[in-house]
Amino acid sequence: MRSFSALLGVLALLFGAGAAAQTADKYPDKPIRIMAPYAPGGNIDVTARIIAEKLKDVLGVTVLVENKAGASGMIGSDVIARSAPDGYNLLVSANSLVAVPAIYGNAPYDWRTAFQPISHIQAVPAVLIVPPDSPIKTLADFIALGKDGKFTVADSGVGTTNHIAIELLGEATGTKYTLVHYKGSGQAHLDLIAGQVPAQVDQINAAIGHIKAGKMRAIAVSSDKRLPQLPDVPTMKESGVKGLETFTFSTYTGLFAPARLPPEILAKLNAAMVTTLADPGVIKKFAELTAETKSSTPQELAAMLDKEEKLVVPLIKKLGIKAE
Repeated sequence: MRSFSALLGVLALLFGAGAAAQTADKYPDKPIRIMAPYAPGGNIDVTARIIAEKLKDVLGVTVLVENKAGASGMIGSDVIARSAPDGYNLLVSANSLVAVPAIYGNAPYDWRTAFQPISHIQAVPAVLIVPPDSPIKTLADFIALGKDGKFTVADSGVGTTNHIAIELLGEATGTKYTLVHYKGSGQAHLDLIAGQVPAQVDQINAAIGHIKAGKMRAIAVSSDKRLPQLPDVPTMKESGVKGLETFTFSTYTGLFAPARLPPEILAKLNAAMVTTLADPGVIKKFAELTAETKSSTPQELAAMLDKEEKLVVPLIKKLGIKAE
């Protein structure tokens, strides 16, 4: 009886392996969903739509982008974490993936075990933006307004990289601000343009269209060097503000799947992303948005997130940042 049971177990394993291999061979044969867990118009949404447009050609199937905002990306991310690990449910997320759970404290998932990294997509610096008629002309002006904690600054959500960028600025300069956390950059842009909020920190690729249209004014960028698309906008390092002599920060995005994704499908998706991010048209679209495209291995993206966690989680705990 034991030998018969053992034989059945072996046959089940062989059948399961064969079925998984057959599924991977056919992948993909139906539409793929990419979750952008923020409102339309922000960095994550823009990134998801650029890669979806090219991935459909590379993979030969429809690739749809779905927006589900809330809880600084956790609601949409959790949808993917709970989805079938079959390669048809994907997530575009930023490095805030590691910060948000630390802030909320009751995240419905552990990013280390809930998701399978596939590839890095792009990296982009942050920008401090104000309405065109704002009296703020320099980063030093902005820092001076942060001495009593009353000056209002908008970001795209608690724990997002925009939020973390403001906190890092404050930590470096000894300043504090009253933060208004939106459910994405889009509505924050509208309120900034309308003068409802006096300043915002955002990814430059989400804001550059409004900046070039003259609807908002860029004060400084967090890149290491000035951006060719905005040559007259200084870096934060150039501000002359004490504490910012070496300050740089970037938001990077990656593509993820639910954990336990079959290795064969992971390999196909990673190869598709390498092809997608090497496409001149995709590179140009991201470059126009001041973002630098770069694919990676799943392991390299996982290592980047591990480094990010070691940088921002101690700061979150030190400052006592919690969800509102």
